[in-house]
Amino acid sequence: MNPLPTPTPPAEATPRFGLIIIGDEILSGKREDKHLPKVIALLKTRGLALDYAEYVGDSPERITATLTRAFASGDIVFSTGGIGATPDDHTRQCAAKALGLELALHPEAAELIRQRMQDLAKEQGSVFEPDHPDNLHRLNMAMFPVGAQLIPNPYNRVAGFSCGSVHFVPGFPVMAWPMIEWVLDTHYPQLHQIAAWIEQSVIVFGAMEATLTPLMQDIERRHVGVKVFSLPSVDHPAYGRHIELGVKGEPLRVSLAFADLLDGLHHLNAKLGPELVQK
Repeated sequence: MNPLPTPTPPAEATPRFGLIIIGDEILSGKREDKHLPKVIALLKTRGLALDYAEYVGDSPERITATLTRAFASGDIVFSTGGIGATPDDHTRQCAAKALGLELALHPEAAELIRQRMQDLAKEQGSVFEPDHPDNLHRLNMAMFPVGAQLIPNPYNRVAGFSCGSVHFVPGFPVMAWPMIEWVLDTHYPQLHQIAAWIEQSVIVFGAMEATLTPLMQDIERRHVGVKVFSLPSVDHPAYGRHIELGVKGEPLRVSLAFADLLDGLHHLNAKLGPELVQK
């Protein structure tokens, strides 16, 4: 019996998406993280948005604590890195510990690894030896928490895995990104809201955020489902010191909220610059 549920979206209409990026190489600066902007873009093209991201080093205790929160959240979370079979790869073990489950060989994932090794042997003109210590060691990458579901890897067939709504992929972008896309399009197509999100804002000169806060609070109170944002800048090359003040959400709601926002700014005698729209 499978103790883990099939990945399903949270009950609320707008689910929360999270990203966990694992690896000492990111925190030390040896590697530059590319996952955060890419995942934001992958979600955005589907009308979705990233709610939060965490960076975690190769500490089993910290990874386990982070994953425990992820499993408990009910959010849709992508975890990148640490699912290999070297001593500094802890993610598979930590996921099992966070769930209170054992690791077990996933038959399909193991067979895909064997196929990969067989193809490599053929390319190198050697004989594939399934019981060779190196090939047996590689099967550790098919050890997933009991009941985990496979995420196919189109690059080299070494699969990732899903435990409920938390999805684990390698740290390599060439593998991770198509795997994340596969999860989004296979498990969550019903959440895609293409062209159902818009952001409208206006450049405000010479105002303080404290002065604008009551207006922002009033807009969010009167327009449920719309988020108000304020982005101050002190050295913008075109606008200099200013605040970009705007609203984001569904197009119709945003249109109504933005009209009220402009009206409120006019009542404050704010000096306004260009209006901006982002879809």
